Amino acid sequence: MKILRLVSILAFAAGMVTSFPAAAAETLTADQGNDLVLKGDAKCTACHDESDNPQLLQIGKSKHGTRADGRTPTCTSCHGASDAHADSKTQQRPAPDRTFTKNSKTPVADRNDACLSCHDKDAKRSHWAGSIHDARDVACTSCHQVHTGHDKVRDKRTQPEVCYACHKEQRGQVNRPSHHPIPEGKMACSDCHNPHGSVGPKLLKRDSVNDTCYTCHMEKRGPFVHNHEPVSEDCTLCHNPHGTTAENMLKARPPFLCHQCHTPHGGFIPQVTGAQATAPTASTPGKSGAWVTQGRACNNCHTQVHGSNNPTVTNPTPQFMFR
Repeated sequence: MKILRLVSILAFAAGMVTSFPAAAAETLTADQGNDLVLKGDAKCTACHDESDNPQLLQIGKSKHGTRADGRTPTCTSCHGASDAHADSKTQQRPAPDRTFTKNSKTPVADRNDACLSCHDKDAKRSHWAGSIHDARDVACTSCHQVHTGHDKVRDKRTQPEVCYACHKEQRGQVNRPSHHPIPEGKMACSDCHNPHGSVGPKLLKRDSVNDTCYTCHMEKRGPFVHNHEPVSEDCTLCHNPHGTTAENMLKARPPFLCHQCHTPHGGFIPQVTGAQATAPTASTPGKSGAWVTQGRACNNCHTQVHGSNNPTVTNPTPQFMFR
């Protein structure tokens, strides 16, 4: 009896081992018919799985892969039905109806339409049509990565590198000694620019250059009792916001920057005693003809170049930029 019982146990175990591969195959086949990432994607993921291209399934870690959100698109929402691609039995399948690679044959306008079919209600994109990026056939996927949980252009630390792919001159400027803290990761291009279009110049987020600068530099806005006209007109008359070799992102060092508008001058220098000494000029006897301001910084005296509420100390012309 013991021998018969042992034989029966061994036979049962052998049957289980023999039948397991078939059961596993049935399970695998069933899984291939299920949606792996997006609703209705089973037809696509039957081929495009981890062994084919794991990067494709990274979309499941992005907002585009949030299955609980009814707005989440499917593969065909972006790529089209692509029946010829999916049903082909050949090795060289025809391309999907709509592709988004760099060398895609799908017109840029058609690629962008796929994105704008969902992303057209955001006010930040209301000026896309007719913007400089739209006019130059920049595709949404030229900057954005969809099949990834980390879209570089949406990360302040990595966004500039995406922009530099086209804006190479700005890459050099932001690495000059005086620059906004973009290389340090504290600012990004989108802090000042709206790449999807704007009513202001240069895709600026505000209506003007100055309004954009005043977003951070509110103390320069004024109004002041004594205003400096270039400051009210355009900050970029004196500054290059991407970076320069002169301090404070000035386009040139004083006094050369100031001399582009102002004639070098002499004048009166207030003394500690209250008396005034005459500053030498080119016409001062015994001088070589060099202006007294040459080789000196105008802001040694004119410190409040953006405007001042200080009372004038000279007569008759108000020197509103004095200390």
